[in-house]
Amino acid sequence: MEAAVKRAEVQKDPKEEREEDRPMSRSDSGSGEDSLDGLMRRNCPLTPSLSPRKRTTSQSKTEPPLLRTNKRTIYTAGRPPWYNVTGTTFKEAFVIGLCGGSASGKTTVANKIIEALDVPWVVLLSMDSFYKVLSNEEQELAAKNEYNFDHPDAFDFELLVNVLRKLKKGKSVKVPVYDFTSHCRRKEWKTVYGANVVIFEGILAFANKELLKLLDMKVFVDTDSDIRLVRRLKRDISERGRDIGGVIKQYNKFVKPAFEQYIEPTVQVADIVVPRGGENFVALDLIVQHVHSQLEKREITVRSALASAHQGQPLPKTLSVMESTPQVRGMHTIIRNKETNRDEFIFYSKRLMRLLIEHALSFLPLKPVSVETPQGTIYEGKRLSGKRITGVSILRAGETMEQALMAVCKDIRLGKILIQTNHDTGEPELHYLRLPKDISEDYVILMDSTVSTGAAALMAVRVLLDHDVQEDKIFLLSLLMAEMGVHSVAYAFPKVRIITTAVDKKVNDEFHIIPGIGNFGDRYFGTDAPSDWYESDEGMDY
Repeated sequence: MEAAVKRAEVQKDPKEEREEDRPMSRSDSGSGEDSLDGLMRRNCPLTPSLSPRKRTTSQSKTEPPLLRTNKRTIYTAGRPPWYNVTGTTFKEAFVIGLCGGSASGKTTVANKIIEALDVPWVVLLSMDSFYKVLSNEEQELAAKNEYNFDHPDAFDFELLVNVLRKLKKGKSVKVPVYDFTSHCRRKEWKTVYGANVVIFEGILAFANKELLKLLDMKVFVDTDSDIRLVRRLKRDISERGRDIGGVIKQYNKFVKPAFEQYIEPTVQVADIVVPRGGENFVALDLIVQHVHSQLEKREITVRSALASAHQGQPLPKTLSVMESTPQVRGMHTIIRNKETNRDEFIFYSKRLMRLLIEHALSFLPLKPVSVETPQGTIYEGKRLSGKRITGVSILRAGETMEQALMAVCKDIRLGKILIQTNHDTGEPELHYLRLPKDISEDYVILMDSTVSTGAAALMAVRVLLDHDVQEDKIFLLSLLMAEMGVHSVAYAFPKVRIITTAVDKKVNDEFHIIPGIGNFGDRYFGTDAPSDWYESDEGMDY
């Protein structure tokens, strides 16, 4: 690690008053797949919080800041590309490890780092989620305060390392939710995805060699043992219903010896030691500055690289263009005409969407099946060779294709991905996603109205792959594509099937398809975007 983050004990002015570390209240939203209601916190000063101290849970902060106008909602921050033009993950998440004794203030430090970073897509991963499931005998010991929860054997390090490794690589992961009342894992695990920064905290965060390899920055939170004991007493009595005698007994028998044997010695591997936790603003500022500098070094550009690649190459074999029958040609004439009114634009767009969906379904693998007709004879037919089909739309224009898909596929599951262009960088950014459970087992129909450079489509496919969807089970559907976009997707993901009603040859300097169709979303929904919002890629509302 750079010299700026060499191991240093950052001391605080002794005249400053000591206060109990308390975590800032924050949204606990899993992978961001459930709600768009919350707002990401703005850059806040590092001041003590007033919310009560609670048991740490693994969570992520993925709700972006919003700017609302009378016609639309604009998302002003998102996750920039974490992959290159080949679709391969290029930059890993930056992982900060926070270690320290029980009730040392690790969660407070974590939350204050998150607030000061002011970076979207930050995940807080707690070691408390990875306690092993106790046997009946061990549960009896725990009920009598005779089980050592502070010993390394109490944690499932194999699962923890696997989850953190996948999260660092940008994959979607499922994190167990541990119930401290029943001492077992709950049935529903939490899905976490999309981390630019991962903050991993736990009493034994530095106790495993494989874990240490995954940490880009190691911070030890050093708090006086008396203060930690007082905090632990308050927590266990108020939150877990334990009596003071049992808490003190457990502390003297397990917590204190474990700290001295397993936790305190790991301070030697820390890059930064933070005395008195969340009150030490100097140390927190140092951590935040270093993380910002590392994130800046990892920035990459995708769209400009796509624009200069694959020129003059033949169209890929994975592309299927609907036959340009007189009917299809006539509908294209209507929706491409700038004089077409909105009602006609919607009507003929929907007709094309229905034809496109029907055409795409013919590429799904089918298996032979025999059925008996009402006349008592056997009919040799076909049935989908797979579990199910899921539709995923790239918001907002891709959402217009959902109705046609639902009209053809009964009871189909739907997901949504919001990708918008950052007008300062020109890069696509992931703002929101909501995907059905167990999507990795499905055939996925990915829908967008138009594909220009392919930057947004590339990001959407990468999201699906990060959720373990098989590449050859992804079907990218669009009413209109540019050759550049087709090449971009096919080069990065050669097994993805690309299906469209037409392919235009050119993209201009503003990344508009030529001759094109205009801003599909604005024409379909009846909104008028300013010229600098004009859609430069996949029919989205910028």
